[in-house]
Amino acid sequence: MRQIYPDLWQSKTENPIPGAPQVNTHAYLLTREDGNVLFYATGNTAEHERIAEMGGLARQYLSHRDEVGPHLATIRERFGSMLVAHEAELADVGAAAPVDLVLDKQEVHLGNIEVIPTPGHSPGSTCYLVHSPHGRRYLFTGDTVFLNDGRWKTLVFDDADRDDLRRSLEVLRGLEPDVILSSASLGEPSYKEMAPGEWAASVEPVLRRLS
Repeated sequence: MRQIYPDLWQSKTENPIPGAPQVNTHAYLLTREDGNVLFYATGNTAEHERIAEMGGLARQYLSHRDEVGPHLATIRERFGSMLVAHEAELADVGAAAPVDLVLDKQEVHLGNIEVIPTPGHSPGSTCYLVHSPHGRRYLFTGDTVFLNDGRWKTLVFDDADRDDLRRSLEVLRGLEPDVILSSASLGEPSYKEMAPGEWAASVEPVLRRLS
């Protein structure tokens, strides 16, 4: 785990897709007095040890089905943590580990974690906006929008989902995050800080390409 902000740590890079070493994935540990929270997933057991050293884990929030693997059960059993995922992802996530908290709408968890369903990349894709007590707003976008050698991209697998993804991006465009952290990236960087107004301007070309 590498500390990137006072309350946020990034796991070591993993390359989970065979034949695609350029696809990097990370998990992010948010340290909290009422129990640490993990966004996305890591199968690196050394990182699980580091999480234990930092006080364990209360919840793990998934963005979508691409984060599924045997590590979900390992993490849940080791830390007694709650696994959180959208109801549209349950068939995939539940095959790996029981889901303890099912998402189905926009809401606020634990006082400062905004749950934002963003279907399109997958039916249950979900983003999370965290208002850190240290002053920054972290937006965890999963694969709804991600970095490709520093440029923002998105990916839709079925044309039937294109309108959903467009609407989701329009919702995200209206937010004002300070840092964007996707679950996967092509190359580096894997996350990016935003100046005021930069995020909305960054989403515009993604929307145009999607159209």
